[in-house]
Amino acid sequence: QVQLVESGGTLVQPGGSLKLTCASSTRFFKNYAIGWFRQAPGKDREFVAVVSTNGDITDYAESVKDRFTISRDNAKNLVYLQMKSLEPEDTAVYYCGASAFVLLRTPQECDYWGQGTQVTVSL
Repeated sequence: QVQLVESGGTLVQPGGSLKLTCASSTRFFKNYAIGWFRQAPGKDREFVAVVSTNGDITDYAESVKDRFTISRDNAKNLVYLQMKSLEPEDTAVYYCGASAFVLLRTPQECDYWGQGTQVTVSL
């Protein structure tokens, strides 16, 4: 069992920046690709970004490319999502998910989920 805990969500103004953190206590953390997903009210959960097990491969949804950066620190069992130039359309609950088998890009590929953290972009 892999437990994931997201943090860092809050209310931020349009154009602002925010850094989310996904933490895990599993000693096998480095064996899992970690993805960030988000779900806005009334919408399906969607892919945001993913990082490979050792951090050398990353991928992003087109809507966040050049604004968001995913990274990981395996020594600390942490994955980060640095977000800048935030827009109201980025408002959602952000989740991190883990997979030991694929560089996940869909919610169906996630084996484990965190509980989510709310990001609200508004004046």
